[in-house]
Order: sequence, then structure tokens, then C-alpha cells
Amino acid sequence: MSRTIFVTTALPYANGSFHIGHIMEYIQADIWVRSMRMAGNTVHFVGADDAHGAPIMLKAEAEGITPQELVARYAAERPKYLNGFHICFDHWHSTDSPENVELSQSIYKSLKSAGFIESRSVEQFYDPVKGMFLPDRYIKGECPKCHAKDQYGDSCESCGAVYTPTDLIEPYSTLTQARPVLKSSEHFFFKLSDPRCVEFLQEWTTGTHAEGRKRLQNEVIAKTREWLGTGEEGSEAKLNDWDISRDAPYFGIEIPDAPGKYFYVWLDAPVGYLASLKAYCKQKGMDFDALLDPNGDTEQVHFIGKDIVYFHALFWPAMLKFSGRKTPDALHVHGFITVSGEKMSKSRGTGISPLRYLDIGMDPEWLRYYMAAKLNAHVEDVDFNPDDFIARVNSDLVGKYVNIASRAANFITRHFDGKLGYQGDTQALQADIQKVTDEVRADFEAREYGRAVRRIMAYADTINQAFDAAQPWVMAKGWADASDEQKAALQDICSRALAGFKALSVMLTPVLPALTARVASELFQDGESYTWDDAVKLPVHIEKFKHLMQRVEPKMLDDLFEPPAVEAPTPGGEPIADTIDIKDFAKLDLRIAKIVSCDEVEGSDKLLRLQLDVGEGRLRQVFSGIKSAYKPEDLVNKLTVVVANLAPRKMRFGVSEGMVLAASHADEKVDAGIYILEPWAGAQPGMRIS
Repeated sequence: MSRTIFVTTALPYANGSFHIGHIMEYIQADIWVRSMRMAGNTVHFVGADDAHGAPIMLKAEAEGITPQELVARYAAERPKYLNGFHICFDHWHSTDSPENVELSQSIYKSLKSAGFIESRSVEQFYDPVKGMFLPDRYIKGECPKCHAKDQYGDSCESCGAVYTPTDLIEPYSTLTQARPVLKSSEHFFFKLSDPRCVEFLQEWTTGTHAEGRKRLQNEVIAKTREWLGTGEEGSEAKLNDWDISRDAPYFGIEIPDAPGKYFYVWLDAPVGYLASLKAYCKQKGMDFDALLDPNGDTEQVHFIGKDIVYFHALFWPAMLKFSGRKTPDALHVHGFITVSGEKMSKSRGTGISPLRYLDIGMDPEWLRYYMAAKLNAHVEDVDFNPDDFIARVNSDLVGKYVNIASRAANFITRHFDGKLGYQGDTQALQADIQKVTDEVRADFEAREYGRAVRRIMAYADTINQAFDAAQPWVMAKGWADASDEQKAALQDICSRALAGFKALSVMLTPVLPALTARVASELFQDGESYTWDDAVKLPVHIEKFKHLMQRVEPKMLDDLFEPPAVEAPTPGGEPIADTIDIKDFAKLDLRIAKIVSCDEVEGSDKLLRLQLDVGEGRLRQVFSGIKSAYKPEDLVNKLTVVVANLAPRKMRFGVSEGMVLAASHADEKVDAGIYILEPWAGAQPGMRIS
């Protein structure tokens, strides 16, 4: 029976570019959406920019532009990322939209009418230097539960505790470093602790939706039990009422009949899911209210990261329930992405730029496949390991999958003019294909992508083994004198291999949509895309095989992780950068460093590995893209200048703990050389440059 499904991903905050964690989540959702559509279901897949809140307001203020201009700048980037990785949202919207204003205020009014909103005077931290009430994320201090240092004002990243900013020990403003003072202000609260909310959430979090499937994964249910209790005597819920208001100045949606008060961004952000769908419905002439009728058949599914479970498993369903709207049918929660076992973090130098990935010419479907191979239905982190990435793509996609078509197709086009022919009964072949396809389809629906990929590659192994055992290259020898039986046998083994290849292409369509579309249109002339039913339809003719996918070269991963060859260019043909003040300059810790040793980096044509004495009693390892200009032995014992407080950067060859300053012409076409900075004799390692 066909299903109608409304699917979203978490809304990216519009004060920065997409990072690889965003792309992982969008790929996960896109694969699921494509698979469900291949089964004949109707899926509405929408996204939006999360465009409100203090961080956007403050960043725009620092840049001298309006919040709307800041949001628009990042919104203009989105298509390049989404199209680049074949992520096909039906519609992309913004929370700073008329639809979101109308829906957010409507939901608030309904909650207020139902008795779930109350106002009370609260003491709130105020930055006396900045002259504004501080949002939770602009207050840091010591966690009151585990005593971890430098934790945010709303939750602890170390132990997961949720609290109010006033609970922090030794709080400080991240804007000015000043100790905040308490000031009274009237705030509006959503009564999450109301017994009606608690009862509903205890049922909703443990309930099921279509065909008996759980709304939440077991790990998420376990987490909600910590907040909600078990519902049994002696196990009480630990829910606090939710402060949903913020004071001016604030970039957001005004609260009706409350001048100078705005909705906290986490109230209107998830409403942005509905606003995006409503705008899409308007474009397509669909009835938004009918589509999301609380008693209707539409399934509402959200893909999110584990860091925002509290908002999506408690606030969001309760908001929807008690404002008379449809509640979510499922949350699909994933873990973080790590790089070689380390948490993704710009400050730790373990970030991957999706845009750099595309700009250096890496195939986006390599990443889609690698993510699929790593993802499952549990809340587990996904690790990006460069060596594993190369091995999986080259072995699975090129060595197993594409290899089938490249070998079998050549025999068919050379000896049979592209015509496929099968000997004997093909029912067993189709039955095998149907069995594997059904299992893979079920795995994708259950979000067990890794298991689906393993089944697909196991079937590819079976096809390759049968092809190798038949030795078609032996059958093709002496072709002019070959018997009809020999020719028919060659045609049969190659046709069966290509039938298997087509079935594999169908199974891989959710993961490799662009590649399999080429297979469908160019090789088999089956149209532009596949459905699950196409897997068992045996092909009868092929066109000449065209190259489908190149191998990953290790140098590509080097280019993805290593810094540019010229790390700190001087103007040389480049305009002087924007003016900074002395405070900006003081953020750079430039130190004299002695190059104790230097050697080439095997496998890289740009990098040298330097061991530097920066006066710390230890040596620092720094990779520098100066190989074209210097021989390693010429640099040993020389003094240079290093940015000592640059965040460590995880690279393919190890961790780089700083940046050696170098100069070159800004125009790479001008062969002016690269020159590292050399202090005058007498300078000592560790001296600071000021």
C-alpha cells in the first residue's frame, strides 16, 4: 500500500557554511527518501535555513550588515552543496519567512488558549559591558553536575546535564569575558512539567507508528526515560518548564501582544519544518492542512543528530500535540562524524570541507557510498578514515561493481552486437535477484544502510565468481571456429552477469543516483531512473560500455586534508586585507622557532615535515607546503616564524601543530617562488613577535 511521508532534516543554522556533518545527515535522509520513492511511496522532502537568534544578530552586527544580509549570503551557498552531493530536497525555505511567522504565532496562541503558557518574572544573566541579556549559549562556566569547565549555559557537553545558566559555577560572558549580573525580566514559559505533557510524552516516546514500527530508537527511548521517568510509582519525571521568550535586542519572531519579547529560536526553528512544507504546498497547489491532518495518513519523519534529541523528543511533539497539530511519527537519530577516530571540530583541526571535496574534483558519490557503508539504524558515530575510504571505494565500487559491466559488456558488444541471450530457465536467476533485492530494500527502509551495502557487495562477489569460473575469455578464443553451443554459452554467462549488474544498479540507486541513472539511460536504455521492481526485469540489449567511475587516488585525500601550498602570502599582486585593530593582531601568537629536523612526506608532492623547537621543552610537528622551494637539509638549524596558537590540524600524514609563515606572489601563475620568514641572528626559540 502506497504511503505519504513528510521528511525533514535538522535545519542548519544560517551563520555559517555547511560542514561535513550536515552533508552526512542530508545524504542519510536522501538515501531513505529515494528508496521509499522507488517503492512507489509519495515523499515530500523539505529543508530550510534556521535564520533567527542571537548568534546571527551578533555576527551580522560585527560585520556591519543586517541579519537578513548575513542569512542571504549563506543561503546563496546552499545549492552548490546540495546539488554537488546529489541531495534532492523538494523545497528549501527559511525560518525568517511569512509562513513561519504565521505558524509560530498560531501555535503559541493555541498553546496559550489551552493553558500551557504562563508568564513569570525571572532573574536572568545580563552582560553589563555589552548591555544585553545573555542567551544561554553566550554564558559559560563550570557544570553544576560534573564540574567540567567551560560548559554552555543550557547543557553540559561532557555529562549531558540540562540546567539553567544561573546554575553554572563561576559564569562568564563569552562576548566580553565579564562576569554577568542578574537582572529581572518577564518571560513566557511552555509548561512542559504539566502532568498532561508528561503523560503524553511517556506514551509518545515509547509508542509505535505505521506497521508497528517504534517512533524512537532504543538508545533514544533510554535517554528519554532519564528525563521522563518510567511512569511507575517512585519514578518521577524530571522536566522543567521551557523558557520560550527572549528580550530585545533579538533577531526573531515577535510574541503576539508582548512588545519587546521574541520567541526563543528553538520554538520557531522546528516550526520551520512546517513552514517549508506549507510554502511547498502553495507552489504545488496542495492542501497543507489536509496533508498534515492529525487524523490523516501522512507520516511525519525527522532526521536529526543526537545532540538535539531533547528538543525533538520532548518540546517538539508536546508543542504540536497541545496546539492541536499532527505529532511526528518517527525521529531517526544519528551520531556525530569523526575523522580517524577524532570528533569533528574546527578547533581541533579535524574538519573536512565539503566544498573543498567538490572543488578538488572528488566524486560526490564516493562519499555517498562511504557514508552508506558506515551508517546503521543505531545512534552511533560515523568515522571517516582516509585509508578505509580509498580501499572501500576502489575495491567495492570499481573492483567489484563496475568491473562486472566493463568485462561482460565488451564480449556482448563485440560478438553479439549488444544482444543478450539466456540459456535454459531464468526463473532461478530472477528468484535470486528478487530475494537479494527484497532484503536490500528492507534494509534501506530500516536505515540499516551498512547491512544493505554488505548484501549488495556479497551479491557482486557471487556474480564475479560465477563469471571467473566460466572463463568467458577462454570461450572467446578462436571465435571464428567456435561452435554454436560455445557461442551460446558465452552469451549466456555474459548476459547473466549483466542482468546481475543491472540488479545491483537498481539496489544502489538510492546511494548512487547519478551513476545508476547513466547505467539506465546509456547502457541498458531503460529510461532515466529505476524503481525496485526493475531489478528482476532481465535486460535484452545493451549499448557500448562507457567508462563509469574512476578510482580514488591517494593524492586526492592529501589535497583534501593538507593546507594550501602557500600558507601566509604577502600582498604580491593581492590587495591589502581589511583593516584590523591591535586586539585582532594580539590574538595571533607568533613565535621564533628553530627547525630541528626536516624531511619529505612520502606520497605528497607539496609537503615537508618539520620538527620545531618553539621554546616549550618539546618539539612540535608542523607540515608545510614548501617542498617545491626548499630541500629538507637546507632548512635544518634555521630559525623561522610559526603561528603557535593555531588549532592542531588532523592530516593524512599526522597532526600539524602550527603554521610556518611563508610569502609568495598571490597569482599562482607568477613564478616568484616561496620564501619562509627568517629572523635575524640572535633571536631565540620561543621569543614572541609583537
